[in-house]
Amino acid sequence: MEQNLSAQTLPNHRSVASNDDDDAPTLSLQALEALKEFLAEQSQSSPDTAAESQATDSTGPALISEDWRLSQFWYDPRTAQTLAQEVLTLCNSATASARVACVACPSLYAYLKNADSDVSVQLLEYDKRFEQYGSDFSFYDYNRPEDLPLELKNAFDIVVADPPYLSQECLEKVAQTISFLARSEKSHLLLLTGAVQKERAAELMGLHPCGFRPQHSSKLGNEFRLFTNYDPETRLEGWEVEK
Repeated sequence: MEQNLSAQTLPNHRSVASNDDDDAPTLSLQALEALKEFLAEQSQSSPDTAAESQATDSTGPALISEDWRLSQFWYDPRTAQTLAQEVLTLCNSATASARVACVACPSLYAYLKNADSDVSVQLLEYDKRFEQYGSDFSFYDYNRPEDLPLELKNAFDIVVADPPYLSQECLEKVAQTISFLARSEKSHLLLLTGAVQKERAAELMGLHPCGFRPQHSSKLGNEFRLFTNYDPETRLEGWEVEK
């Protein structure tokens, strides 16, 4: 189902091929029916027509429709708004101009640029449709976690990552990418992934789960969580208290 996107309905994005299909997020029965309809529509459309949607804000980047065959799923509006607001809050609290890296979450890139065209955001993404974002785009394959332009090394104050799959192997490689990108130990890290990764996220990157629960409009069967390396205090419903 190709949709026109707005700042209120931005997608989450998962792309990159996995060696283990069991690592992919699972869909509810309702979402599976929607997927069947989507694939039927895609087969009747040209690739370019199916891939792109109309931008709702001519001053911001064009928004691209999800492709479930690449394991791409929408965030619901509340999730998209909350994430973008948190990143902008971190940018505004920085003593100098902050740089943001969006790892496999191009919808957050688009949302941020539409909200504040001056924010410095780099998108790292496997799907080359996003080359239309120009110099803000860098091709990224999590299987080669540090195969990135050297100018991106230790260049970012805020790194947001949404690993494409829920396996230990994928998270370990994305953690390498995050370490490559982060400017210092004081960089703010935000990770969106399955709740099953809680212990790994803590072990690999010292991340803690927040009370805020990311949601997808396609009603994925997996429980997703947001992890950070900093205490958001009253934002994001704070760090979850261990019981």
